Amino acid sequence: MTPPSLPPLAPLPMEHLRFDGAGLLPAIAQDWLDGSVLMVAWMNREAIARSLATAEVHYWSRSRQELWHKGATSGQIQRLRGVRYDCDADVLLLTVEQLGGGACHTGAPSCFFGSGAEPPSGGAEAPLPPADACSELFRVIEQRQRLPEAGSYVNRLFEGGDNRILKKIGEEGAEFVMACKDDDSAAIAAEAADLVFHLQVALAQHGVPWRQVLQVLADRRGAPRRQAG
Repeated sequence: MTPPSLPPLAPLPMEHLRFDGAGLLPAIAQDWLDGSVLMVAWMNREAIARSLATAEVHYWSRSRQELWHKGATSGQIQRLRGVRYDCDADVLLLTVEQLGGGACHTGAPSCFFGSGAEPPSGGAEAPLPPADACSELFRVIEQRQRLPEAGSYVNRLFEGGDNRILKKIGEEGAEFVMACKDDDSAAIAAEAADLVFHLQVALAQHGVPWRQVLQVLADRRGAPRRQAG
């Protein structure tokens, strides 16, 4: 399946944006699939214009006092998927597809990997940033797969292989259907959560990343509508 082409980026109302005294706005870069925060940098009018025109994020480097095409030398390009400004029009939120590794100059997936009293060094093995609940759940499932824990329900499922995992998906699917038939909102939500959990275990069992599922869903947005059959 060929993903649909990206819609053109809408222009921003530059006359309404509230730049600071140096002509800058803070810009938060957010992952386009799981919503995690990748980094914060600064943009001026030219950086915004270049980003919208090229669909690749440009920032303004305050230390070098020059325009900064993110990833131009490192390969860590940020493909711009969308831009929003906040209620005061003085902060931008960039929805980006991070290419070429992590967003951080240390090689970490995100600049926000520090917690606790001692500042960590970052790098490719740095902790991933907080994400949506389903993405966080899948991380736990993958961790159990790599590092089994005694008494773990996830590991009991993995030990049983496809037979146990797929049987549970069938059971949870049937329970979800019955909850819908009963029109019980609390039960529907609980059974849906159980079904998603067991689906994620099956994905991990077969080496399919959760992000791949999110990308399929994202690519379907704006695709031609399917005919009812």
